[in-house]
Amino acid sequence: MRKINILGIGVDNLTSEEVVKNIKIFLKENKPKIIYTPNTEMIMMAQKDKELIKIINSADLVIPDGIGLIYASKIKKNPLKERVTGFDTSLKMLEVANEEKLKVFLLGGKEGVAKAAAEKIKERYPHLYISGYNNGYFKGAHTGFPGNDEELEVIRKINDSEPDILFVGLGIPKQEKWINLYKDKLKCKVIIGNGGTMDIIAGNLKRAPEVFQRLGLEWFYRLIKEPSRIKRQIVLPQFILKVIFNKDAVK
Repeated sequence: MRKINILGIGVDNLTSEEVVKNIKIFLKENKPKIIYTPNTEMIMMAQKDKELIKIINSADLVIPDGIGLIYASKIKKNPLKERVTGFDTSLKMLEVANEEKLKVFLLGGKEGVAKAAAEKIKERYPHLYISGYNNGYFKGAHTGFPGNDEELEVIRKINDSEPDILFVGLGIPKQEKWINLYKDKLKCKVIIGNGGTMDIIAGNLKRAPEVFQRLGLEWFYRLIKEPSRIKRQIVLPQFILKVIFNKDAVK
């Protein structure tokens, strides 16, 4: 797979359809395959966290979730084929799981979110099997307590359920670091760090209307709905400026 390097992060230059083909191949293998979904916020975060760059680049699939990555690649005349969001990819994975009657485990969110998401998933995809779910509020590496008994119990719960697919929604960069730390201990085939996906599926968060999605303005819709996000959203213009004034930003 050809990668385009954006500020040190190697992003796979694939269409959504090609991503799904790769995931189907991953599901036939035994060793866990990792999928990360960087957006501009994650890439800017990684500029100050070399460990995070290394973790993202170690994944088996790195897909361009953020519209800023698409803009950056076009500005530098090395365009990514298309934006491939973590949310849409997660839904595609559920479709595959439904077709092939696979098992899915949901990890993350506040108390009740994973359970509510599991119920909605079963309604929409009746032929897959929810092997288990757990909220993200346990003591573990993502909360500063690596190897805590609560975390070890969650890992045991996941492994005992033998999922084919594991959704990890602990927020960036916690989910990427948690997956990287325990990937060799988790008995599943594909692991994706997918942030607020379970909140959207559960109905706790509303995704931007389709017109905003098509125009790449989901970030603007979220800003309108949550003005407090201004500090997070400011990274988009910062990212674009960094790309423009760095001749080696995209290669």
